[in-house]
Amino acid sequence: MDIKDTAWPVDGAGISAFLRSLPARPLLLGLGEARHFVGELGELRNEIFRHLVEHEGYRSFAIESDCLMGLVVDDHITTGAGTLDDVMERGFSHRFGTAPANRELVRWMRAYNEEHDEKLRFFGFDGPLEYWAESPRQALTALHALLDGPLPCTRETLDALLGPDDRWSNEATAMDPSQSIGQSADAQRLRLIADDLAALLDTQAPRLSTEERDRAALYARTATGLLRYHHWLADASPDRWTRLSALRTAMMAANLRAVAEHGPALVFASNLHLQRNKSVMSFGDRSLEWWSAGAITATHLGDRYAFLASAFGTVGDDAPPPDTVEGILSTLPWEHSVIDARRLAEAVTTPAPRVSQDFAYFPLDPAQLGTVDGVVFLDQVVRLGSLG
Repeated sequence: MDIKDTAWPVDGAGISAFLRSLPARPLLLGLGEARHFVGELGELRNEIFRHLVEHEGYRSFAIESDCLMGLVVDDHITTGAGTLDDVMERGFSHRFGTAPANRELVRWMRAYNEEHDEKLRFFGFDGPLEYWAESPRQALTALHALLDGPLPCTRETLDALLGPDDRWSNEATAMDPSQSIGQSADAQRLRLIADDLAALLDTQAPRLSTEERDRAALYARTATGLLRYHHWLADASPDRWTRLSALRTAMMAANLRAVAEHGPALVFASNLHLQRNKSVMSFGDRSLEWWSAGAITATHLGDRYAFLASAFGTVGDDAPPPDTVEGILSTLPWEHSVIDARRLAEAVTTPAPRVSQDFAYFPLDPAQLGTVDGVVFLDQVVRLGSLG
C-alpha cells in the first residue's frame, strides 16, 4: 500500500474525509500536541476547529488548562464579559494565554458568537494544578453559594477552615510532603464537607437552571478532586507521584466527560494526555505508570472518542531519519497531512523509533500506531515557543 493512500491534505475536505473514516461520529475529537508552544500547530488547530464548526456541527472547544480559569474565557466568548487582554491573562493556566494562536482562537470564537444564535463554548479541562495545587476555596465557596439550606456548615466556618490560600498553594509541597497541609485536621474536615455539598447537588438539581447545574457539578468535582490531591501531596510513601499523576488525569477525564455532554467538541492537549495508552514517566531511579486521561475517557465513550496525535518532520535542525515514522511521512506531498493511523500501521513495516534532539518533543511510538485513530503531520516546524 502506498502511504499516500492513507493520507489527506489538512484542509476542509481532508478533515471531513478523516471523520468519515471513523467507525462513529465522535463526541470528543482529541488533537494532541507532540510539543507545547508550537506556532504552526496552533494555527493549524484553529483552521481545523473553524472547519469543524462551519461544516461538521462542532460547538465546543476544550484545552489542557485550568477548568475554573476556563470559565473566564467561556463567559467572554458567550456574553462579551471582559476585555480580550484580561481574558488571556486570567483565563488560562500553564502560560497558555501567551500563545498567539490561543488569542486568535478566543477572538474568533467571540466574533462567531456575536453573529450566531447557537453559541460556541470554551472549556478548560485540567485541574487547578501544576505539580502542586491551588487552594480549594474558589470551588468550595462557589458550590456552597449555589446550594440552599440546610447546609453542612456556614460560609464563615468554610472560610475559617480554609484559612490563607498561600498555605495550600505552597510550591514547595511538590517535592516536600511535610510542607503540605493536605492531611491536617482542617483539610480532613473540608473533605467531608465537600463530599456532603456534592451529595446535596442532586437533591437540589430541580431548582437549578441547566447552567447552574453544570457549574455546580464542575465546582463539586473540582473541590473534591483538589482536596483529594492535597491529601496525597502530604503522603511520603514511594507511590506518592504515581498516585498524584493518576489523580490529575482522573480529574481531566471527569471534565472531558462533562465536555462530551456539549459535544461534538475538539479537545487540544498533549499527546501524552489524550493517548489511549498508559503514561510512563522516569522519576529518579523509578519508572512511574498510570492510565492517561484519553484512556479513561475512551473507556467511557468507546468509539465516540477519537484521537489524532500530532507529529513533526524537521524541527529546526532536527530532521527525522528516513526509516522512522516521521521520516516516512515526510515523503508525503503536502506540507500538512492527516493520516489514517491504522491503515498507516499496515502500510509501514518495522519502522525505527525516532530519537529527537529536542527534549520537549515526544516522537511517535511506532509500536502504538494501531491505538491512534489518526496523525496530523507537520512536515517542517520553525516557530517553537519557550517552555520555561
